[in-house]
Amino acid sequence: MYAVIKTGGKQYRVSEGDILRVEKLSAETGDVVAFDEVLMIGGEGDSLVGAPAVDGASVTANVLDIRKDKKIKVFKKRRRQNYRRTKGHRQWIAVISVAEILKPGSKSKLDAKPAKIAADETPAPAKKAAPKAAAKAKTEAAGSDDLTQLTGVGPAFATKLNEAGVTSFAQIAAWTEAEIERLDGEISGLKTKAEKGDWVAEAKKLAGK
Repeated sequence: MYAVIKTGGKQYRVSEGDILRVEKLSAETGDVVAFDEVLMIGGEGDSLVGAPAVDGASVTANVLDIRKDKKIKVFKKRRRQNYRRTKGHRQWIAVISVAEILKPGSKSKLDAKPAKIAADETPAPAKKAAPKAAAKAKTEAAGSDDLTQLTGVGPAFATKLNEAGVTSFAQIAAWTEAEIERLDGEISGLKTKAEKGDWVAEAKKLAGK
């Protein structure tokens, strides 16, 4: 007998004893969970097809592990901007072992709790607030110069530099290759402009170094 269940926005065809990797659940290793969203049961006699789910049917499973999945690579590129970024991501998953497939009216031999997808513990706004707060503090701590005196820097680009925490010629004069690469990730085209206009040398002259 097999069943088709839905969890984490995905559908899985399962049989008793199958081991699956699903989206992270609000459970711990060793817990027993029940999936109530069963779309179909088949394999023995007449098949049961839900509309969309089969009323009264469920699938119970043992949680074997809660861990991160294999790393995937995320590559971004912007044409003609000398912009390339590679990052890695590991998604949280739950490894489960299917224990029972219960038809409507059947009772489970296990003490299972409803399977729920775990929510992200860190809200998206909180993730974005920290870099902005750091940039603001960095801007307030540094002296302010007229960055439009640099070759290729207009008022709009100077504003972007200020928002990234760059407000003085002394800061630009002390730039390293690593710092330029980091800022190029925040401000598109910065590295190209900085190299073309030789900002580091210009900033040293303007800062009186």
